[in-house]
Amino acid sequence: MKRGIALLVAALMIGVAGLSAPAAAQDKIIATHVFPANFVYSRSFLEFVKKANEAGKGTFEIQVRGGPEAIGSMEQAPAARDGVVDMVYSACAFYAATVPECDALAASTIDASVARKNGGLELLNQIHQKRMGVYLLGWVDSGIRFNLWSAKQPKLDANGNLDIRGVKMRGHPIYNAFLTNYLGAQVITLNAPDVYTALERGTIDLTGWTQIGVMDANWDRYLKFRIDPSFFSTDLVIILNQKKWNSLSQKSRDILTRAALEHEQASIKTLTDLRAKEYVELEKRGVKVVALPPEASKRFVENARAASLARMKERMEKAGGMENYERVVKLLSPL
Repeated sequence: MKRGIALLVAALMIGVAGLSAPAAAQDKIIATHVFPANFVYSRSFLEFVKKANEAGKGTFEIQVRGGPEAIGSMEQAPAARDGVVDMVYSACAFYAATVPECDALAASTIDASVARKNGGLELLNQIHQKRMGVYLLGWVDSGIRFNLWSAKQPKLDANGNLDIRGVKMRGHPIYNAFLTNYLGAQVITLNAPDVYTALERGTIDLTGWTQIGVMDANWDRYLKFRIDPSFFSTDLVIILNQKKWNSLSQKSRDILTRAALEHEQASIKTLTDLRAKEYVELEKRGVKVVALPPEASKRFVENARAASLARMKERMEKAGGMENYERVVKLLSPL
């Protein structure tokens, strides 16, 4: 009888202990994004966060602390490196001075689905870890290219080349090498949130931007010409502090990886469809297309790629570690 009571008490104690035992800690991930929340690319990232949190419910939670109003666009990647935040959605070019191989994404002729299959993204991830101490989770929103957008009728020279001498132009790290080295432009470097005011005041008349998103910040109020051909590629990535990534549970890492892979694929179709719709709407709003002649277009695109890769090579030489140059070009920027 006494033995039975003892067993019952033991069983009750085990049950109570089980009820009072703390649940496994949920991983918390602090994130920021480099563009304002109303920009199409930020909306895409926030959609990724929503889906990732749904898939990881009870395992991890990504908490978005804002965009450039929280941390400046160019400071966000260093913030991830230093552990100020855990995750950042950024253009790779914003930190290409530290990871020169980012220029291969800007010059890319493929999208993330191809780069994932051929090993290019895994190589770039290894480079990110070595050079910056961050983990490259994914290259999202790929497959969209850039155009030059103008407030005034663009000028072409006798050979059909774009002539932007004397034009007040917004520059940016993504394409400054091309604008200055090939087009000979004198640029004013501005972050995206400052472009509307610069257009309004006449500080600039020409800017580069992707094929989509011009209407997000009402730039189409001033930009009335899209110059073809398109060039470069979106280079938007999700990176995490390496130590933070390593500290996450294996389950969290697995779910995040799957979510990033799914968003890489889904965002290609979503933004491609959006591009077609926005082109129609921009035409309705009076934005006209100025296309360079075929030979001039070919030179334009070739020189855009060459300028970006030349800058990458120069930076890699300065930083040391040229061993991956040929592989990066072959896998991420093939002809």
